[in-house]
Amino acid sequence: MTIFIPEDKVLEIRHAADIVEVVSESVLLKKTGKNYVGLCPFHSEKTPSFTVSPQKQIFYCFGCAAGGNVFSFIMKRDGISFPEAARILSRQYGINVPVQTMSKDQKRLRSEREKLLEINRQAMEFFHNNLFSAPSGKQALLYLKQRGISQETMEIFRLGYAPEGWNNINNFFNKKKIPLDIVEKAGLIVKRENKNGFYDRFRNRIIFPIFNVNMHVIGFGGRVLTDDLPKYLNSPETPIYNKSSSLYGLHRARQKCRETETIYIVEGYFDLLALHQNGIQNSVATLGTSITTDHVHILRNVIGKDGHVVLVFDSDDAGMKAALRSLGIFMNAEVDANIMLLPSGHDPDSYLFEFGYESFFDIAKSAKSLISFLIDTLIEKYGLTVEGKIRVISEMRETLASIDDSVARSLYIKELAERVGIEENALLEKVRELSFRNRSSTKRDTFFNNDFARNHRKNGFRKADKRKSFHGKWTRLEQQIISMMLQFPPVLSEIGERGILDLFEDNHLKAIGDLILAHQDCSDIKIDDVINLIEDDEERGIVASMAIGENKWDYDGCLNILNRFESIRNKKEDTLIKKIKEAEDNNNFELLSKLLSKKQKMAVLSEKKKMALLK
Repeated sequence: MTIFIPEDKVLEIRHAADIVEVVSESVLLKKTGKNYVGLCPFHSEKTPSFTVSPQKQIFYCFGCAAGGNVFSFIMKRDGISFPEAARILSRQYGINVPVQTMSKDQKRLRSEREKLLEINRQAMEFFHNNLFSAPSGKQALLYLKQRGISQETMEIFRLGYAPEGWNNINNFFNKKKIPLDIVEKAGLIVKRENKNGFYDRFRNRIIFPIFNVNMHVIGFGGRVLTDDLPKYLNSPETPIYNKSSSLYGLHRARQKCRETETIYIVEGYFDLLALHQNGIQNSVATLGTSITTDHVHILRNVIGKDGHVVLVFDSDDAGMKAALRSLGIFMNAEVDANIMLLPSGHDPDSYLFEFGYESFFDIAKSAKSLISFLIDTLIEKYGLTVEGKIRVISEMRETLASIDDSVARSLYIKELAERVGIEENALLEKVRELSFRNRSSTKRDTFFNNDFARNHRKNGFRKADKRKSFHGKWTRLEQQIISMMLQFPPVLSEIGERGILDLFEDNHLKAIGDLILAHQDCSDIKIDDVINLIEDDEERGIVASMAIGENKWDYDGCLNILNRFESIRNKKEDTLIKKIKEAEDNNNFELLSKLLSKKQKMAVLSEKKKMALLK
């Protein structure tokens, strides 16, 4: 729904919210001097460049240029609007924000995201009530109990049941007069092939709601109760659900993962429920997909760079392939990952209910590194005959080639060569060839993630574009002046009186400077207030980058910089006049035209300065 947050409530939320506390929910921070640092949640990095200032209540990443205050962090992390971010913080800090009655126009304009989240919430309650209240849910309830799932676990994870039939959820929303096209967009119903109406996606299935870290339902998984295929069915990709950046159970696991700096990753819904029910709360499950780079970035931000991941995959071919695919991703993200192998015929779910918590941890203690596990498994599968060695090397070669760190790659190649008994140089050459081919065929630009979900990447900036304002010869001084304005407010009156901003060449920086002068009390500037007034992501990042520094300003030093800036601009004007004279003497009319145009622009700037001094 459309939300209006009164200005006094925004101010109250801003004063109550602590940016270090809020960021710490998603990023493992360590104190360094006055600030805190951690791995950026918005792009992949190996060395922490994400900085949070508790004094200024802002954040900035020196790697991807993301920056802002506590509101913009929530907005960027979750891909939501300012009012939504304000509502999240108001609930977190116990601030009552009144909801105004919406007009018809406001209802019509409410965001698609809010509609989808509300539809999913209602669908979750529909499925949950069916499990416990509807006669048709008895079979599903019995099945869950036979699988060892307690009623408490069912309630905690809000498990449900989608009844048999083609129109149950369809009719449910029809009665509520909710347009079915938006229900289809949520992935709950499917358009019929003849385009005449819809039918339910989930039928006669146990339903597992999928939550994001803010406890919003973003999608569903369904386990069939018959022999129909597929056995498991997930929601399709939607504007609020992306399986490559979502993990089942993370909303419940996050705090325990942070405390233990360890996370267990399983493949199935029932595996995850079994771990949580047995007290292993630092566990998550993938959602019908292999582990992705996004998954690893999310997990690393939760457990920290020294954290530990344990993959609890099934010991079948599918589990092996999943381990092979994930190895390079963990290696390149420098995340310590081991794999624990359960006895044949067992998955985490069956093993925990049969042998218990302590036995599970005994196996976890002997978990092997991913490379060692894969080598062992492949040797056991193919043997060490000549043909067997060829198969082992063939399956390991691409995995090794996917490791970006050349030192780590060489060490693992040495281990494999020793295990299969071949010359290390021969194997090294084969892997290098493949590694070179892979890198040549996958050259791509680096984009900055707006949120963990892919549907927000379209809003990102290329690195070259993000910093296009920062390459001029004079821009460095202009940046320095903006930093001075943000970090040393006593100089603001001097800048305003001398019309310094009218001499700026960079329009982005000039706009930021004008905003600071127009909206701030010169004696007590609040940087996060300035950020609140900026709508553009790029300009918010620029402000944060210039404010996050710890320069030691004094009044005389600031005046020296301003005098130098004016002197350089005046000298530049003299040089331009000299160039115009030379172009006239040489009859270079094309150059002369460009130089005269430039002189006219400088004259306008000079006139603006004079007018500012006369005010």
